[in-house]
Amino acid sequence: MKPTVQTLLDRPELALGLLTPEGALPDGALDAPVVWAHSSDLADPTPFLDAGHVLLTTGTQFAERGPSDAEPAGADAEFAETYVRRLRERGIAALGFGTEVIRAGTPETLVAACLAQGLPLFEVPYRTPFIAIARTVADLIAEDAYARQAWALSAQRAISLAALRPDGLSATLTELSHRLGTWVGLVDATGSLDREAPEGGLAQPALGEVVGEARTMLRRGQRASRTLLAAESTDAPQRMTLQTLGGGGALRGVLAIGDSAELDQAGREVVTSVIALAGLALEQNRDLDRARGHLRSGLLSGILAGDTTLAERVSAEMWGPLPEPPLRVMVTDAPLTQADRLTELLELRVEERGGRLFFGRDDEQLVLLVEEADAALAEEISTEFEVPVGVSDPVGGGAVAQAHEQAMRALERAREGGPVVVAFDEISRQGVLAFLARTDARAVARATLAPLTEHDAANGTSLVVTTRTWLEHGGQFDATAQALGVHRHTVRSRIALAERLLGRDLSGFHARADLWAALLAVE
Repeated sequence: MKPTVQTLLDRPELALGLLTPEGALPDGALDAPVVWAHSSDLADPTPFLDAGHVLLTTGTQFAERGPSDAEPAGADAEFAETYVRRLRERGIAALGFGTEVIRAGTPETLVAACLAQGLPLFEVPYRTPFIAIARTVADLIAEDAYARQAWALSAQRAISLAALRPDGLSATLTELSHRLGTWVGLVDATGSLDREAPEGGLAQPALGEVVGEARTMLRRGQRASRTLLAAESTDAPQRMTLQTLGGGGALRGVLAIGDSAELDQAGREVVTSVIALAGLALEQNRDLDRARGHLRSGLLSGILAGDTTLAERVSAEMWGPLPEPPLRVMVTDAPLTQADRLTELLELRVEERGGRLFFGRDDEQLVLLVEEADAALAEEISTEFEVPVGVSDPVGGGAVAQAHEQAMRALERAREGGPVVVAFDEISRQGVLAFLARTDARAVARATLAPLTEHDAANGTSLVVTTRTWLEHGGQFDATAQALGVHRHTVRSRIALAERLLGRDLSGFHARADLWAALLAVE
């Protein structure tokens, strides 16, 4: 512990006498840490002082005068009040008054001012030189620094040994919690609380705030450190320090540490060592995850080719059984910046379900095989990682390749609308022509309709609208005229003009179908 005002008062060799009773001072005033002792007789020494200093003075600015002398400005109550107020505003820990040098005792006006403003004031006897107080403060600070350094070395040694245990990461966090005397938690790359020490040591809503802030840091994908004041249900807000683990763009998690005050240098050194060890442990897990990912990709290729024998055997031994039909195939884009987090989330879901959910990487996409009960996983992935997801229709175990093709078509549609989920049955309900119009047919469709659009633009006509309405009404002139609010002969003349411009006879089904597909494509 750093020296305090009370520490100096308790040193018998200094023989300091407290003039402001402890009961008359603010709570904790005598427990204020002392960072240095400085002497000055200036009327305003604050430009040369810092917070936590003890100021020592012989009272020249409070000098006594003879009966015939005019009352000096420094001896009155107003000067004393101003003098003490400046010291309090500067954050001075205490004031020491040396007697028998300039005057026999401590001015009553100074004692009254210190009592009124809550500044500890002690008297320094003549036999105690100021240098003895300064040396005592320096020795105590050096002892504290040595003790903190020894504590840091001991803590780092214990944490290093904990890292060698079978579950090294949990043991490391437990040891850090023990050494700091506070709660420590690890939020994994998926944004879930992976482990904590002590178990249940942080209650809601503080825990929810910590996890929420950690998820925000993970989404940004950049290395960062942040301080959070988390509100606990019964106590005052608790200060939490959050530090990302892993490199930028490939974060492995967030380490959260509760502390009532900012860590000193020794505490930061211990935390830094834990961050390094935790990052190393998570990187080792990452290498294993990558190896499992390559294995999953190989098994997925076999499943899509119709050979599930090897996949069933390997999956049963490593993760659990493959999903039971009817099953759905989901396909999503897996950008490198999100791949690790997405993989960790899916590994967690596989563990929760004891298997019955399989995934693997296929080129730039991630393919999932899920049971009908896990269909909501698509929405979770899309929302959490802001990626499009395509979902197939439910199929039997022998139609996975067909379901994969359906999911790919649905993914193409989902990309058009941003990070959304699109099911294949939404596309199939719109018909084949609507699907073709969503592919690469747009350029061909624009060229097909160019004679009509150019004529409309040049002459202010409505050939495109009239043609579309006419096709929507099955080529019926009367119904089209009623819908457009024009005469049926006007519709006939417009369709005839459209036929001449397009060079097509629209009386046949094939010509009408082709024109309808072109109109759908340019919507």
